[in-house]
Amino acid sequence: MVSGAHETPVFTGLPGAVAVSHLCVYDWPASDGVSGGTPHLHLTCSEAYVVTGGRGAVQTLTTSGYEVTPLEPGSVAWFTPGTIHRLVNEDDLRITVLMQNNGLPEAGDAVLTLPPEYLTDPETYAAATAIPADAPEAEQERVARARRDLALEGYRALRAADGPEPLAAFHRAAAALVRPRLAEWRERWRRGAEAAAAATGEQLDRLERGDVSHLTDALVRAEQPSAHGKFGMCGRLDVYKGTD
Repeated sequence: MVSGAHETPVFTGLPGAVAVSHLCVYDWPASDGVSGGTPHLHLTCSEAYVVTGGRGAVQTLTTSGYEVTPLEPGSVAWFTPGTIHRLVNEDDLRITVLMQNNGLPEAGDAVLTLPPEYLTDPETYAAATAIPADAPEAEQERVARARRDLALEGYRALRAADGPEPLAAFHRAAAALVRPRLAEWRERWRRGAEAAAAATGEQLDRLERGDVSHLTDALVRAEQPSAHGKFGMCGRLDVYKGTD
């Protein structure tokens, strides 16, 4: 958040402190014959898919059970924290992804459904999931595919589980893994979603007083992707900074 000429809070990130990326879902076949991405969940962020091309589905697993939501151009699907989701690519599936909290889902708020032995501590988890940024593209792809396949092992076990305890145990393990980063996430939220909401509240207060001075602080921003073809959890990503 920055202050304009009239000291009215102005939030200059994307509306509501969301973030956006363009996603080409992986077409890598898995051992179950399904092509697609890596199953995972977010702990503090909702996420939305706007389908722009191709065809596929998103498989979801929550305490309410397993579901499959078809995806085709024009579809919009979204889910809240705690939803394990796996994107399935049936025919060149392409999606624009909207994310809460300045893109926190791509900046740490995600835990892959690895088998329990990989969820014991942050170091063990990172060793199984980190993609080396300075490695050749072929090596990055190998690591991305390997972690996808490892996450599918844990995902299939959760889907096949008898009773709620395995999913509850995964939730507890995921929370423990991210706990060391919560202060960082809280600051990101304060700079983003909280700041955007506070700016709206201040503007409403001013309008009630007949004060329109904040309208003189209007601005326009545009940007190109800050990275192209990044190996993400679900596919290749074109990402935008979109923050103030």
